[in-house]
Amino acid sequence: MLKLIKLEWKKNNIGKYVRNAVILAGLLCLFIFALAYFGIANDPDTGVPDAAPGNEMISSSIELFTSMSFLIFTSVMLASFIVTAYKNKTMNLMFSYPIKRQKILVSQMLAVWIFNFIALVLTKVLIYGCVLAGSHFMTSAFPLDFNMASLSFYVQLILKSVVIVSMSFIALFIGLAMKSSKATIISSFLLIFLTQANIGDFTMKNNLVFPVILTLVSLVFAVLSVYNAETKDLM
Repeated sequence: MLKLIKLEWKKNNIGKYVRNAVILAGLLCLFIFALAYFGIANDPDTGVPDAAPGNEMISSSIELFTSMSFLIFTSVMLASFIVTAYKNKTMNLMFSYPIKRQKILVSQMLAVWIFNFIALVLTKVLIYGCVLAGSHFMTSAFPLDFNMASLSFYVQLILKSVVIVSMSFIALFIGLAMKSSKATIISSFLLIFLTQANIGDFTMKNNLVFPVILTLVSLVFAVLSVYNAETKDLM
């Protein structure tokens, strides 16, 4: 399986995705830093941050923007690795190998999942670290509600990253069902609205049970995406 994953990275030129992930991480870091220390989110009349309910702390903004960005980024990669491969008929060649179709699809999904999980974790650590470093020289507009010296901080960071990256499997299933790369990416936007948006004071993102349910649902969709691979006709 590891050899197949490495083959997928090589076949899809993983270097360009590394470059894009680094650029994305840098832009997110600059944006969050400006949000915290340059007052770009401050109300011009009151001088205090104009934040939606539940987003008054800096960690909320970090989790929101990194989750949105990498859910879309992961869905784009899945669309490129899998859905586009079906549409361009390059999957025909892959399925001609003496390897089960399901194993090939799983390797493609894992190649994308592993890459984006690592990228998301590193991006979050970078942003939290930059915000913490800035607090030694400037005053943040948002309260710093995290402790990077705590083990629980990293446990929560990893668990939240698992949930976000796994959600992209739902978008993949929709893209495969509709035979469309665009549907995969659009689905990721809809998932963001479902999981991150506020309706008044109500939001699902602060519900402790919701991430667990969402992860289980994502795994179900991942299984469904490969379940009939051995008998399903190519696009």
